[in-house]
Amino acid sequence: MSDTWNDPMPRRRGHVLDVAVVGGGMVGAATALALARAGFSTALVDAREPAPWAAANEVDLRVVGLAPSSVALLHDLGVWQAIASARASAYERMVVWDAESGATIRFDAADEGRDVLGYIVENSLVQACLWHALDEAGVRRIVPAEVVGLTQREDRAQLELADGQGVSARLVVAADGAASPLRAMVGIGTHGRDYAQRAIVGHVETARPHERTAWQRFLPTGPLALLPLADGRSSIVWSLPDGEAARVLALDDEGFRDALGVASDFRLGPITGVTKRAAFPLRLRLADRYDAERLVLLGDAAHAVHPLAGQGVNLGLRDVVELRDTLVHARDLGRDIAAAHVLRRYARRRRSADGLDAWSFDALARIYAWQAPPLVAARSVGVRAIDMLAPLKRRLARHAAGL
Repeated sequence: MSDTWNDPMPRRRGHVLDVAVVGGGMVGAATALALARAGFSTALVDAREPAPWAAANEVDLRVVGLAPSSVALLHDLGVWQAIASARASAYERMVVWDAESGATIRFDAADEGRDVLGYIVENSLVQACLWHALDEAGVRRIVPAEVVGLTQREDRAQLELADGQGVSARLVVAADGAASPLRAMVGIGTHGRDYAQRAIVGHVETARPHERTAWQRFLPTGPLALLPLADGRSSIVWSLPDGEAARVLALDDEGFRDALGVASDFRLGPITGVTKRAAFPLRLRLADRYDAERLVLLGDAAHAVHPLAGQGVNLGLRDVVELRDTLVHARDLGRDIAAAHVLRRYARRRRSADGLDAWSFDALARIYAWQAPPLVAARSVGVRAIDMLAPLKRRLARHAAGL
């Protein structure tokens, strides 16, 4: 693949950009686009361009549940219409139930005065639409590129690339994933835990329609989600212990359909069709801090969370909004956008919010893993109480929506 610099200026080591974003996934691309649209000179550095998206392609195995806050950001960035008109599935309700006790919580958009709770969209579609908008916004794409070094100076940061080139920017944004090389380069550690689980993903056809509803059943082995797709199928995210996940992945289609039907309590009837499946490991990983000299972390580089609440990408996109607003505020006051106190403001706000959500998801996973009868009974009472207390349920729904 050839280099796709769309402006030769950044190749001159004397030229300093406002921001260099490293990592071109959904959150990284959204960051670069948001900052460019806010008037910052911005470059996006990544190892490769995303694969082209086409409606004729099979639906991507990896999907994301976009909350209203994320949709609002994508709308502001000028890409939501393209996403929504391509292949997005609105869901109006969410039903969460406990396999052990049957206790159920139901969320309905109508109760919140909204048309939908969110949208299920392919990761690749969101990423492709964001990348398509980069050139028009003036983002300088540096692809393919590998960052092999970082030098932090008083007035700038210098990225060293594997091809010998350099990129200078007042601020570097590390959006380079859960294993973030940049995070390691600046010596930021992480804490969390390995769930010793894998999430199996795939798409299924069911005997009954999904009813524009996101279904989630908590089993002792982990949660199972059936998420509505635009073509009438459902996307599954099935969390299982590593050994059990390997066994289930090895099943033929008939065996997988049978096992999934039982796991889903046949809520949508028998499973009548399945696609290929894949799996990814589940870990909780939080960065010890979100900022260093002329560098900030966001997205999975800052926080990798359990997918049971479907909030990983939404948290990352809230990082984007906070960073953009923080930098705009500093610029409007005539301050250095990468001054330590400016970056601390972003880091303090997002690390607090992300940490609270991450540990809440972790606590939920632990609570639903309880199997002792007294604990199951206590959990059942709590779930039913939440479902009956409309103000509390509304508050939970609004928090998940980012409102």
